[in-house]
Amino acid sequence: MRFFLSLSLCLSFLTAWAQPTQSLAPRLRRNSVVTQEGSTLTLQEAISAALDKSYQIRIFKSQEQIARTDFKTAKASFFPFVTGNLTNNNNLQNLRQEFLDGLRPPQNLYGITNRNTQVGLGVNWMVFNGFGNFITYDRLGEVVKISEANTRASIETTVADVATAYYDVIRQLQQLLSLRQALDISRERLELARTNFEVGTRSRADFLTAQVDYNADSSALVTQQQNVRNSKIFLNTLLVRDPATEFAVRDTIIVRTDISLDQLRQSLGANNPQLIAASLNRRVADLNVRLARSTRLPVVNVVGGYNFTAINNQGGFGVRSARNDALVYGVQASVPIFTGFNQRRLIANAQTSALITEYQESDQRLQLQQALEQTYSQYRNNLILVNLELESFKIANQNVDIAFERYRVGNSTPVEFRDVQRNAVAAETRLINAEFNAKVAEIELLRLSSQILQQTK
Repeated sequence: MRFFLSLSLCLSFLTAWAQPTQSLAPRLRRNSVVTQEGSTLTLQEAISAALDKSYQIRIFKSQEQIARTDFKTAKASFFPFVTGNLTNNNNLQNLRQEFLDGLRPPQNLYGITNRNTQVGLGVNWMVFNGFGNFITYDRLGEVVKISEANTRASIETTVADVATAYYDVIRQLQQLLSLRQALDISRERLELARTNFEVGTRSRADFLTAQVDYNADSSALVTQQQNVRNSKIFLNTLLVRDPATEFAVRDTIIVRTDISLDQLRQSLGANNPQLIAASLNRRVADLNVRLARSTRLPVVNVVGGYNFTAINNQGGFGVRSARNDALVYGVQASVPIFTGFNQRRLIANAQTSALITEYQESDQRLQLQQALEQTYSQYRNNLILVNLELESFKIANQNVDIAFERYRVGNSTPVEFRDVQRNAVAAETRLINAEFNAKVAEIELLRLSSQILQQTK
């Protein structure tokens, strides 16, 4: 009996030793190639496609074009308005007349036509309206600048969104690779557990546990494949193309480590389009106050015109025909004396609106500064986390090799190996997320400081 037991143990040991002894580290090496379908899409190609096709950018550019058109046509208020008038009145009538004096015979006239034609040319030139036309012209010029700032903000936001979505695809692919590597390990463990169970050195419970863990890793892989698909669909949507378009991306995330907070602060204050738009809105509000005050001043118009009148009367009474022409010119002036305190109300409301825009500008500046400080803090912390998680990942990788070897020769339990395997996957996931979060913070810093168009890589 002891002989057969010893023989069984020897066979089990030899079978286990005969299994491949290659290190698992190559399977867990970072930045391994992931098989992807479709042509390779670079970040610059993605950004160019989004800038060319984005509906939001097109909307803002169209609004900017409207503002430019209004600004150009505002010059018309400095020139006189000329109008032409034509009036042609015709009267067709029948006359039956009997006279009281009895001396004249009755008169019957049929189809009598009376025609009155009037042609005129009028000129109205507003030479003074409290400088309202100058203020309006300046105001429309500021509106054009606001539209330009809004367009630039939309462009920078689009670039940031595309870059973030692009790196999210990379993150999801890296996590997919990690889960594939974990599944490979679980497959080897399952085969080893099956072999050991068949030769009688391991229990059926160990084999079933390995099967359950393999199924769990397979399920996680399927879920992650859907995450990759979702991230690609979202990026395709940002690029305004068929969401089902297949493409490949590079499989690394390179995070910059040389971003200076002082330069970011300076660039935000000088270049951020949201802050520029807030400042321009305050300027427009100040012009609205001046425009409201201008209504208190007189309005002076120079008017002129030429009228020609032709009369053709076939009725035989009064004037039978006439031709009249006249040149009209003069000056009109009006001064608002009392408008039911409406002017005072308009001026007070304009002043309050100007105060509101001043508060809004200050609040916008404060909010942007807060976002910059918080994002930079997150950026620095994520850089620290990348280094820490990289070290943890290396250690966890080594532990997997050691634990698998111990499990293969029967010196550790399935539970112990599974814990080591989970720790390795969790360490790589944390490293991937730390790199992605650092890159997202970098992108947001460049957007807030309005440097993203020059420095997005």
